[in-house]
Amino acid sequence: MTALLVGFGLGFLVAAQLGPISLLAIRSTLRNGVYVGLAIGGGVAVIDTLYAAAGAAGAAGLLAIEPLRLAFGLIGAAVLAVLGARTLWSAFRIRLGGESDDELATPRAAFLTALAATASNPLTIASWAAVFAAASTAGGGGPLLLLGVGLGSLTWMTILAGGVSVASRWVGPRLLRTVDGVAGAGVLGFGALLAYRTMRD
Repeated sequence: MTALLVGFGLGFLVAAQLGPISLLAIRSTLRNGVYVGLAIGGGVAVIDTLYAAAGAAGAAGLLAIEPLRLAFGLIGAAVLAVLGARTLWSAFRIRLGGESDDELATPRAAFLTALAATASNPLTIASWAAVFAAASTAGGGGPLLLLGVGLGSLTWMTILAGGVSVASRWVGPRLLRTVDGVAGAGVLGFGALLAYRTMRD
């Protein structure tokens, strides 16, 4: 039971950090509703659990191989750049609701996007490897720890999506465009930072 609680706390706290996926979850929930936000949360929880398992198995050592580290870093930066650019483009639409039907996010599309965006960040693997090593020595490990990570991550993302959904009733078109702009710029910024750190290291 201790391992489950430790995993839950780790998953919750890691998911609660402001990052590109949090910005996308906020923006997508405001635009498309709570189910889309929950789908993003599900994608994040799946990848966090898989990466925690990979960290436990020692996969972070793969990032020490220079070509792999460079490839993962640049792919991750490109995915974030595309997501950020698309979000910014939506901020500059002339009127709210100007998207065509095929551009509107569905829970399935949001889940797949969250999987790709979360998995594209190689720093996530390294972070989970370090966290998992510390947690394993402090409170045990194994499947219960991994289950706790997934539940903790999903819990935070559910709280975020639910809170944003409740707040959306007070969000008008102007504020929604502002959120799009801030989220798009933030995701692009995270992508640029990832590319810079990948090339510098």
